[in-house]
Amino acid sequence: MLHVRLNVPAAKVEPVLDVIDDEPTVANLVVVPGASRKPPGDLVLFDLARESASRVIERLRALDLHHSGAIAFDEVEVILSDAAARAEKAAPGRPADAVIWDGVEARTAEDSKLSWSFTVFLVLATLIAGIGRYLDQPILIVGAMVVGPEFVAVAAICFGLTRWKVRLVATAAGTLAAGFGIAISIAIAWWWTADVFGWISREKAGTGPQTDFIIHPDVWSFVIALLAGVAGVLSLTAAKSATLVGVFISVTTVPAAGTIGLTVATGLWGEARNSLLQLLLNLGGMLLSGTLTLLVQRVVWSRIRMPDGPTSRTVDRVDRRR
Repeated sequence: MLHVRLNVPAAKVEPVLDVIDDEPTVANLVVVPGASRKPPGDLVLFDLARESASRVIERLRALDLHHSGAIAFDEVEVILSDAAARAEKAAPGRPADAVIWDGVEARTAEDSKLSWSFTVFLVLATLIAGIGRYLDQPILIVGAMVVGPEFVAVAAICFGLTRWKVRLVATAAGTLAAGFGIAISIAIAWWWTADVFGWISREKAGTGPQTDFIIHPDVWSFVIALLAGVAGVLSLTAAKSATLVGVFISVTTVPAAGTIGLTVATGLWGEARNSLLQLLLNLGGMLLSGTLTLLVQRVVWSRIRMPDGPTSRTVDRVDRRR
């Protein structure tokens, strides 16, 4: 279930309550007249089955409530309520499978913007990956994969392509390009300095049987990226953050970026070229499969019939506005 909070201007209270009262997957409706100060109006609270969220929010947006008031919602971990159980039963499908499109858009749009935290995490991940390649330590490669923040930007591009959000696609693509550009440039400077002062060996920089997969892109690299893209998008739409960590560990984007920094600085151009190909293969595979996954979800949920009609929970409007 979702817990929804609406700040409703006085002029829109009746149309908003019409939407909510007619929704059988709503429970525990509370209206506090005059509680909203900015904008002046009512505070409306209710619980909503996750499967119906996109449809109800779309109807509220059609009333321009997101501009004249506010729509906020969050996941409810535990709710002990027979009314909520009935509302959930009235909704088709399973809550874990439902896609809340506005929530996905808000999350990907915010997390895919170029920020200091995004850049710092990507730089740190790239440096750790480079060290992992130099020392031939897979555990460091895995650690770098977990630290890397790039997948949400990839998911934002996928979402933007499926919903025709050109600005979102441009922003996320710019974030990926700038983030990897900055991270690889800093890594090159790091390893060049280490090479000049004799802290590293060029021979060691080009060898490492346990991490050679980074510089040997092949069809399996692309297949894994395709599978990871599907898993990552499903984890975002279903709010399964634990699964998303597994996606980070599956794809060879950050390890490839780290290896590019190491090999360019030490003049290993063949390995640098292969690492760049590995990076592009992984990004391309995730973008392709992630976009297709969202398209499939959109088609499936558009064909699922939602319950219609007024519910027995309709409350007398006069009592509610007192």
